[in-house]
Amino acid sequence: MQTTNGNVPASHLPRLTLLTHSYWPESSPPQRRWSALVNELTTAGWQIDVITPVAHAPHGRRQLPRRLAGRAFCGQKGKYAELIRRVPYLRHGNSHAAKFLDQCFSALLSVPLGLLTRHSDVLVVTAPSLPMLGAGYAIARLRRIPLVVEMRDAWPDLARDARLVQGNVKSIAERIVEFVQRRADLVVTVTEGFAETLRARGLKNVATISNGVMLEALPVLEPPALHRPVFEALYLGNHGKSQRLEVAIQASALVGDSMHLHMVGHGVQRPALEKLARELNAPVTFHDSLHGQEVMDRYASADTCVVSLRDDWKSFETTIPSKTYEVLAVGRHVTAIVRGEAARIVEEAGAGDIVPSNPQAVAGLWKSLAKDRGKLVRSGDSRQWVKENADFPLLAAQYMDLIQGLLEARRGPRS
Repeated sequence: MQTTNGNVPASHLPRLTLLTHSYWPESSPPQRRWSALVNELTTAGWQIDVITPVAHAPHGRRQLPRRLAGRAFCGQKGKYAELIRRVPYLRHGNSHAAKFLDQCFSALLSVPLGLLTRHSDVLVVTAPSLPMLGAGYAIARLRRIPLVVEMRDAWPDLARDARLVQGNVKSIAERIVEFVQRRADLVVTVTEGFAETLRARGLKNVATISNGVMLEALPVLEPPALHRPVFEALYLGNHGKSQRLEVAIQASALVGDSMHLHMVGHGVQRPALEKLARELNAPVTFHDSLHGQEVMDRYASADTCVVSLRDDWKSFETTIPSKTYEVLAVGRHVTAIVRGEAARIVEEAGAGDIVPSNPQAVAGLWKSLAKDRGKLVRSGDSRQWVKENADFPLLAAQYMDLIQGLLEARRGPRS
């Protein structure tokens, strides 16, 4: 009998349905995570169905080739032989209310589409978006299949830290999140810290599958030059409230023309950040999102890479920016404006310096690094840490084991 995925017969490998608000060909954290995982799962012989909105982020559908963006309610073959089924979306701006309405619209339409999709052994819903959690719960219960809820952020804790929810009374969103988490067959977190938080709340079936990278696709970069007239820092990622990137801009203004800060990406705070940089006459250049070799070229040019989360939201003590693993893998020095679990990883990997979230501290670090550039040369320990903890083949194998174990437990002992 043909076998794959260890000793499991190929005919017995699960068929998995993934419900997500963002997928290929978009460029987003859930897309990068699940494209890599789907690649590994389909290589192992699993069959994957993906339910997701018509591709449109971040700049609208018109910016994407129509043949890749897909059409609503039509099947589409993905990069790794997965079957993608898409639902419509609502055009929206940057307001939270408009985005939430769009997510509710797509989640609502995902339910009938999920019921019409071919039979599946397990459903995985990845959040945020939070409305997709409700859709995933409905589909799994109506189809009577196990539900795996993947919490990529510390919801609902993050909602309170961001003051989307205020007061002592639980919001409807919080109640829905907790309702689905408690009724899921398995809750997967991307950090150990949030897994412990959920266990402390009484959830029993909780596991951690961290974010990561496809290590073999990332080169080991040459160390920065030991002599260079201008110190170069790089931030690559979301420009939102969570990152508090004004600290890095203010720090660059304090250092002055002896350095240059490159900001790559997009987000709701970018216009305000651009305005701040102009007002301070800070040595900052903003770039649109980059992909492929352009990203590697920007990493190669950098002396240090900024990983940043604001320090006044308690939920961020158990949050790790997904770009952290990529920076560790290529071997660049990390300016880590983080605390909690993210700081622990940077320290364990010997990847750089942890610094408080204030401009003077960051500017002081950058001046010190520019003065003694030998501190920028890394030992290779950070890449080894990624290999042992955050390489996607390893993470996918862990995910497959979790789901196989869940299905075996559901079937019960063999007679």
